[in-house]
Amino acid sequence: MKKLIIFIVLAAMSQGVFLFAQQRTNFTNESEFYYFNFSIERIFTHRLGYMVIFRTGANHMSRTFLPRDWFSGAAGTGSMAFLGSGREWPSMTVFYQNGEFSHVLLRVRRNRAHETWGMIPLHTNIDHYFEGIEEVKLHF
Repeated sequence: MKKLIIFIVLAAMSQGVFLFAQQRTNFTNESEFYYFNFSIERIFTHRLGYMVIFRTGANHMSRTFLPRDWFSGAAGTGSMAFLGSGREWPSMTVFYQNGEFSHVLLRVRRNRAHETWGMIPLHTNIDHYFEGIEEVKLHF
């Protein structure tokens, strides 16, 4: 009688484990979002937005232009988070949804005297770089 009860208990437990394993194989944990994170080397302010120079590899840097209007409003294409005074280095995270550009997040120092902040000289004309930007183009 003991052997029969032990057999029934083991059969019930193995059935539960089998059903759990089958549910786990049917579950997909794929997100429609993905992102790329980059260290910011310099970020320059301009009246039309920001020019960000960021590191895309060990020996390669790239730049992008982010219009200022991306950072206004709750549903903007860009957002800015300010870092404290710790060791964390400024970064740029570019988010994609279903393979299309979604938004960009800049994590920067609040203090504009930090070495990563810079100003573009007043007589430098780069206005055309801020026209018609709809996404952050990444080149690796």
